[in-house]
Amino acid sequence: MKEIDLAFTPALVQAELIRSRQISPLELVEIYLERIQRLNPQLGSYFTVMADGAISDAKAKTEILTKGEELPPFFGVPISIKDLNPVAGVTCTFGNPALINNVPDYDDGVVAKLRRAGFILLGKTATSELGSFPYTEPTGFPPSRNPWNLEYTSGGSSGGAAAAVAAGLCAIAQGSDGGGSIRGPVACCGLVGIKPARGRVSHAPAGDRLSGIATNGPIARTVADAAALLDVMSGYITGDPYWLPNPEPSFLQHSQIPPGKLRIAFSTSIPPLGSADSNCETSVLDTVKLLADMGHCLEEINLDVTALVEPFQQVWQAGVGASGIPPQALQPVNRWLLSRTGSAGEYLQAVFKMQLAARQIIALFADIDVLVLPVYLHSPIRVGEWANLSPEETFNKIVQWVAPCPIANATGQPAIAIPRGFASNGLPLSVQLVGKPADEATLIQLAAQIETAQPWLQYRPSID
Repeated sequence: MKEIDLAFTPALVQAELIRSRQISPLELVEIYLERIQRLNPQLGSYFTVMADGAISDAKAKTEILTKGEELPPFFGVPISIKDLNPVAGVTCTFGNPALINNVPDYDDGVVAKLRRAGFILLGKTATSELGSFPYTEPTGFPPSRNPWNLEYTSGGSSGGAAAAVAAGLCAIAQGSDGGGSIRGPVACCGLVGIKPARGRVSHAPAGDRLSGIATNGPIARTVADAAALLDVMSGYITGDPYWLPNPEPSFLQHSQIPPGKLRIAFSTSIPPLGSADSNCETSVLDTVKLLADMGHCLEEINLDVTALVEPFQQVWQAGVGASGIPPQALQPVNRWLLSRTGSAGEYLQAVFKMQLAARQIIALFADIDVLVLPVYLHSPIRVGEWANLSPEETFNKIVQWVAPCPIANATGQPAIAIPRGFASNGLPLSVQLVGKPADEATLIQLAAQIETAQPWLQYRPSID
């Protein structure tokens, strides 16, 4: 197999090639490090490349292969970590150059699970400052660009992770999502991304600071890869404030199980925030037609989120203040958000209102199994497109663009974004599927059914 083909080979297939000794972990790591060195200057997908550590780990794992030991599921497969998640001994900037010397002495709980699953860590991927924005252009770092068209954003805040996977700079990636930060980037870059249900993935060793709206999750090329990575990430770690039992069978096994006949609702507008542009609307309507042809029951619904908008914004923007970074060290939009942060009492009132609104939304799922929505309300923006706007203007643009995503963050429901073809400018199209509480399994089954009917793995950006 050619090196470029190996770079775009699904992670599960890579793991099998390693097990059968058709390729070694060291060979695979060297392929990715060469691509990172050559392409990352254009893409801005990695803040920190852990080349020495990756090579050392790959050599050790290549040696283990000769001993016939039982191997974990992703033994020797290279993965990237978002630069919001601590890795012991590696700079963690949170997208802020003031933290360039911040070197944690511990692994995040999710990182520890990835190591135990056999992954090799390639580096820390680019994020917007504090994970605040749906584009990845933090001050002091190169912007993260879309591999399909370098003039456009790769999304945010997991923009570096999505760009890296889409461009073949890692096999699979860890991301996080507090308002669409997995689903948006995978939509921009033509990938699969899962925002897990609340309590599925632990925040250990730290606690949850934003009342459950944010979670870690997988970014991958295929539904099976994303499901298998979610299996690795999932599970209670001592002291978690909330948790879900592990699925039986596994999420990977669910990706091989066809769904039954489902009751599926859809909407292309998010009152009072706006309606999808022609590209995003077409993605939803084409998906609806495909699902109807598959025998599912479809109905259009009115999804009014008026009661959710203000309290969610209050909870979400509190993350800037919780960072502890002085105002003068923040980008203008985050500085403006910090100035708007209210008291602890106002925060708790916002949590209360958000939870009330979430109950009303979840009640809709008494009569449906899955909700099909756009990921964003319009196509990806160009890099720097909003750079000259005021913080308030930028924030209002963000709210309107990402409107379909925060719903699942507020309710704690699972959601998956999947590719749905390409727009006339060559950028990927996507939709998101939102499921019942704690029901990633049905979403994975349905996404796999769509993937089988209309495969997307054969498509690659022409960045090489």
